[in-house]
Amino acid sequence: MLVTGVSRYLGRRLASELSADPSIERVIGVDTVAPRKDQVASLGRTEFVRADIRNPLIAKVIAQSEVDTVVHMNVLATPHGAGGRTAMKEVNVIGTMQLLAACQKAPSMSKLVVKSTTAVYGSSPRDPALFTEDVEPRAVPKTGYGKDAVEVEGYVRGFGRRRPDVTLTLLRFTNFIGPTVESPLTRLLSLPVVPTVFGYDPRLQLCHEDDAIEVLRRVVAEDHPGIYNVGGAGILLLSQALRKLGRPSIAIPPPAASLVAKAVRAARLIDFSSEQLRFLEHGRVVDASALQRALDWSPRPTREAFDDFVAAHPGNRALGATATAAEHRILSLITSSGQGVRGA
Repeated sequence: MLVTGVSRYLGRRLASELSADPSIERVIGVDTVAPRKDQVASLGRTEFVRADIRNPLIAKVIAQSEVDTVVHMNVLATPHGAGGRTAMKEVNVIGTMQLLAACQKAPSMSKLVVKSTTAVYGSSPRDPALFTEDVEPRAVPKTGYGKDAVEVEGYVRGFGRRRPDVTLTLLRFTNFIGPTVESPLTRLLSLPVVPTVFGYDPRLQLCHEDDAIEVLRRVVAEDHPGIYNVGGAGILLLSQALRKLGRPSIAIPPPAASLVAKAVRAARLIDFSSEQLRFLEHGRVVDASALQRALDWSPRPTREAFDDFVAAHPGNRALGATATAAEHRILSLITSSGQGVRGA
């Protein structure tokens, strides 16, 4: 078995979980960067191989190890984590293409699991109340992570047509939440003052980090071919989430939202893209009942998952001088546009 992206949090946790399973003979973890010394122990008996999935040499790793299962976790959500938007797209799209080409040539391959995202549905005022797996987006993502994920899924479906003998599972996760995982959403919610878009209160649907690992573990251990939305039942409005956290917020007029996003991005607090701004306007909710039927199990509800995040991130915690400087920049932008600070 091979897991990509093991130097990142979720990939490392999954490799650790799989390596603890005695029924799995061998777990190979692949990434371009080696795990830190303090992370190595958590990988258990996972064998780390420094390899770039953008390089055709990944085919040699799969062939020589006679890999039968690949779990592709290395689809990145933020440019900063990849070294810029160009590098992010190369890892996400070119890397996936090379990985799939290697899997296609490997006669030992029997299962492919791919971590995708509900960002493929986009965010639009014309969205349905719930996206099911077969519903086409009303506004196809044209930038960033969502666009990359749409392209990745296209290549994955093409692989499925060329290798119908391989069990293919594609998991579209909602936003991750929990005590440890970091994402653009968790960083946003951890700001001393949270910028929101004036006139909008988006619906949030979340997936607890522990439940994400459990879903991945189950689809590796069992055969569940198909595309599945993954997320907790129910929703939280952004305003409700901020009240639970005890966070104040700033209502930003839509024309100034991109300026604020640029200021926050320049302070390196949040890697916030235009697609994520649209999410802060319209939100996104999916129907995850197909997953529940397939696994006879479901992730914990959104509110329960969020409460675990709140317990680990008490409101109004200090984030240091960098965050304070970013806050002042946001406030100056809002003051110049005539908007005030309101409580969440």
